[in-house]
Amino acid sequence: MRFTTVTLVVATTFLSSEASADIIIGSWNIKNLGWNNNKDYEKVSHIAQHFDIVAIQELMNEEALERLEVEIEDASGERWTSMASHALGRSTYHEHYAFLWRESAVSYVSGAVVYIDDRDVFAREPFSAKFSSVRSGQAFALANVHITYGSSIGDRLPEIEALARYWEWLDEVYPDTPQLLAGDFNLRPDHQGWSPMRELGAVPAISEGASTLGLSEGVWANLYDNFWKTPGHLNVTDRGIVQFPALFEGDHATLRDTVSDHAPVWIALGDATLELTALDDGTFESADDEVYCIDLNEATVDQLSELPNVGPVRAGQIIEMRPWGRIEALTRVSGLGTASVKAIVESELVCS
Repeated sequence: MRFTTVTLVVATTFLSSEASADIIIGSWNIKNLGWNNNKDYEKVSHIAQHFDIVAIQELMNEEALERLEVEIEDASGERWTSMASHALGRSTYHEHYAFLWRESAVSYVSGAVVYIDDRDVFAREPFSAKFSSVRSGQAFALANVHITYGSSIGDRLPEIEALARYWEWLDEVYPDTPQLLAGDFNLRPDHQGWSPMRELGAVPAISEGASTLGLSEGVWANLYDNFWKTPGHLNVTDRGIVQFPALFEGDHATLRDTVSDHAPVWIALGDATLELTALDDGTFESADDEVYCIDLNEATVDQLSELPNVGPVRAGQIIEMRPWGRIEALTRVSGLGTASVKAIVESELVCS
């Protein structure tokens, strides 16, 4: 069953935030879903079917969402429904946002809408809708965003800072309704750029771990994917990152192409639990098991670009100048002076 984007309708029904929603909510950047790129829909649906609702980023066309919906219904043996935004983006590159949910667990309530960004900050304006748990009746507003990557962290910060205004807008559009902001933020949750959101009382659901696949086997980097929420407004009882390469045959490089270069993140509301034995091989890994760091001698360009004062160009120089013994030696890189390297050291992102 398919939904298209509907006209904004604001519902005012409110259910107690203490109610138990009993559902699993996922968020997943499924790399270029819909392009002719050998995407393995069977593997994607095998993972996604374990959520009750999933917010999807990097949907390239609606036909791909329809195909995924068919695949996930076949995999789960249940009916699912989906909706997508219109194509969003600047110049010639566009993406859709999507929501895909299990009908037995989640119902669409109202208010599916793309944010009207009158300041034109977002390259891809966020998409949101109001849903409710079939099991408990708990309503919640779920927003979906993919922050632009750009050439450096500085390119991402205007959109991150604009999320605070968007967060307040969500409160107006879905009054008296707990809200969740899901997506690929291209920024770690502990970065100072999140200060405007934190000042509004929002916090990340996941604070440790990594959600992007490195090119090397077993290497993970960058906690870019997350949920932002207001403490106490929803009963979040568990959370995690599905580090899916453990579930399938194939190395990171292959699975980045056939599945995604991002792992899905998830939160459990109420008494819902993610079945750790539900998948064929491997488990859903906890987001809090390890603290990841950036290895100067192993990290990719994307991973190194997460360091302060290091964009793709300097990251490439760091790779070309390997091996590295001490962080302080980074002053050999063009443009990285003593003050810049000190900032890298103080970030504590580099492996000791």
